[in-house]
Amino acid sequence: MNKQFGISHPGRKLGKAIMFPLAAVLLLANVSSAAAQKEKKKKKDETKATDNSKTVVPLTDEQQIDYQLSEMLGAWQVGDIEKLHSTYADDVSMVNGSWAPPVIGWANYATIYQQQRARMERVRMDRSNTYIRANGNTGWACYQWDFSAEVDGQTVFSRGQTTVVLEKRDNRWLIVHNHTSLSPGPQPPSPANTTTPPQAPAKPNGF
Repeated sequence: MNKQFGISHPGRKLGKAIMFPLAAVLLLANVSSAAAQKEKKKKKDETKATDNSKTVVPLTDEQQIDYQLSEMLGAWQVGDIEKLHSTYADDVSMVNGSWAPPVIGWANYATIYQQQRARMERVRMDRSNTYIRANGNTGWACYQWDFSAEVDGQTVFSRGQTTVVLEKRDNRWLIVHNHTSLSPGPQPPSPANTTTPPQAPAKPNGF
């Protein structure tokens, strides 16, 4: 009947009028919620980054030197010449074990080391009683060592002490001087089936 006289139902216009503002409110609510979630995630990431930065504690100079000594001895044992070089300065000096001038420069030391290392198998070097000091860009360390290896097919044991001087160059500690000496005390006993071991090379890091 309303349709016949061209009278529209008032509820239809009212419904449309209500729907538009409601849709706008819902859209705004969704945008606000997304923005809030994004902000929350950002704060969480920032907090996580801050927490991580708090847990990273830089090594002291003494700890860096101790790590470098471990790297040097590990490389020396397995014959990794490149890793060994990374612990030594190019202008390193080495006290000679015999009555001879010191060995100067990495290239000269590397040649002697490779000649010695080629004669060795089952190499083991244990470091103990390490004392380390650092002052500015200069550091020094001394330690005792126990060495064993098969040299020219025979078992060799030796003990001694090493003193190294290090310099901090380009934010890295490098060994610039090495003085290694054999201990005059009794050596570890050899296995019963092993003949008297040869004496050379019985001085690791030295000559």
